[in-house]
Amino acid sequence: MRLLHYNSDGNFSLTEPFNKVIPEYAILSQRWETEKAKFGDLQKEIGTKKAGYKKLRFYKEQARGVGLKYFWVDTCCIDKSSSTELAEALNSMYRWCRDAARCYVYLLDVSALKQKAGDTSTEHTYTSKTQCYSRMLDCKM
Repeated sequence: MRLLHYNSDGNFSLTEPFNKVIPEYAILSQRWETEKAKFGDLQKEIGTKKAGYKKLRFYKEQARGVGLKYFWVDTCCIDKSSSTELAEALNSMYRWCRDAARCYVYLLDVSALKQKAGDTSTEHTYTSKTQCYSRMLDCKM
């Protein structure tokens, strides 16, 4: 498992794969629209102007805010040019999600709801216009 590491200089870098002892990390799930930040971009230190790179910075701050120095994003942490690494990642993703210290989900088409001061409710309402709502309807339990 390869992770993104938040460095003391405020930037992040890609780690070498961890095989046995994996540090605590946040996992980031989202539906990418355009301009994904990719493994090759991070390897070559390019693509910092892409919309996806801005998401990575945001996620880095979320992880840092809870004391985590590592985070995982599928598009950046898997070398898809390596069929071996890709196969291992596909077979390991459930475990990686399960073992994450935190999981952040970015829902592009769901706007944040403002809470009133003192409201501790965690109930959220999704409108039928969001893709998230459509996906929830497709899930049958």
